[in-house]
Amino acid sequence: MTRALALTCALALAATAACGTSEEPGGADGRGPITLTDTQSHEEATRKVIDAWNAAHPDEKVTLDIQPKDADSQRQRLINNAQTKSDAMDVMMLDAVWTAEFAANRWIDPVPDGTLKTEEFLAPTLETARYRGKLYATPWLTGTGLLYYRKDLLSEAPKTWAELKKSCDQVLPKQQGMSCYAGLLDKYEGLTVSFSEAVQSAGGTVVDASGNPTLNTDAAKAGLSFLVDGFKSGLIPKEGITFKEEEVKNALQSGKVLFARSWASLYGTANAPDSPLAGKVDVAPIPGLDGLGSGTLGGANLAISAFSKNKATAKDFLAFFTSAEQMKIWATINSTPVSRTALYDDQELVAKYPYLPSLKEGVLAAKPRPVAVKYGDVTAAIQNAVYPALSGEVAVDQALAGLQQQLSGLLKQ
Repeated sequence: MTRALALTCALALAATAACGTSEEPGGADGRGPITLTDTQSHEEATRKVIDAWNAAHPDEKVTLDIQPKDADSQRQRLINNAQTKSDAMDVMMLDAVWTAEFAANRWIDPVPDGTLKTEEFLAPTLETARYRGKLYATPWLTGTGLLYYRKDLLSEAPKTWAELKKSCDQVLPKQQGMSCYAGLLDKYEGLTVSFSEAVQSAGGTVVDASGNPTLNTDAAKAGLSFLVDGFKSGLIPKEGITFKEEEVKNALQSGKVLFARSWASLYGTANAPDSPLAGKVDVAPIPGLDGLGSGTLGGANLAISAFSKNKATAKDFLAFFTSAEQMKIWATINSTPVSRTALYDDQELVAKYPYLPSLKEGVLAAKPRPVAVKYGDVTAAIQNAVYPALSGEVAVDQALAGLQQQLSGLLKQ
């Protein structure tokens, strides 16, 4: 070895602990404490699984980082963390529509080939975890829109919008202070979901299989008109234009609406022993124009931050957290649907959540929101076009024409 090479090796040794290797401490092989980001609505179940991990891994403990309640604030917080290349978040909960954005910007690591048994997960959940054909996250939670209704006041759920209106016309005159329907219609991500479902439930799409917007159709007009006319006719209460998940829950539980569109996570709350409607609420697929509607695929995936210092621990914990055993434990505490196919046929879980078999069918038939690297711009464009139409400031045709043009530009980028 020459004197120059020896000096080089000596300098490298100080940084790598072995001459001739470029491995750095931490990173891909790093082990130690990590952080998992999740929301408060999942906290009890998530802590149960974390506690099991921490008990078996005292030197690699997981800390739970609680995100803000609304999706827009969650996304911005994760982006801020990634843009500063912070290692404060190791395993991140990503809304199903954020995968493309985080993968394209290299803020998350791809899932190594062969490490995930994809056949054990519901197929649509895997699509939400892919970018350009490659997995960048592990499917965790899933779901689609469900119609909650007062089964003490109705013998069966409506299958069409016309049947929904007819049910309200029959029931509401006997129920003082009750309105017909509440949905996610405030100006936030829930509005993108609700608009997409309305268009799909009228037989249309927001974006076709080639990624082109398809809002210049009769189906798109029928879908948006259903929502707009709902406010005009009183089918949807005026205050419903400010409703997010919490407001929909409160409207249902306080007896202010006969029907409510929300996620499966509401089922456990609505039928809890201390709920004023315990035993009085049931769920069904969302209705549509001519038959059952088409829901928007929701859910969340788990990904490993590209800036984590302890990725080996993060990978092991992620495999543990999303294993069949731990997903079942999680699901027995929280009613948000998980992504493993077998759990929808698990008799203990079906006994606890009777809607699981029909929800499985709904998830398999649901459609995702537009896949876009600049998804934030896409969803903002939808909200900015749809919200004024709901409030009566812009005509339906005008709103759809403007949105068609705007999305054409955004989805080409």
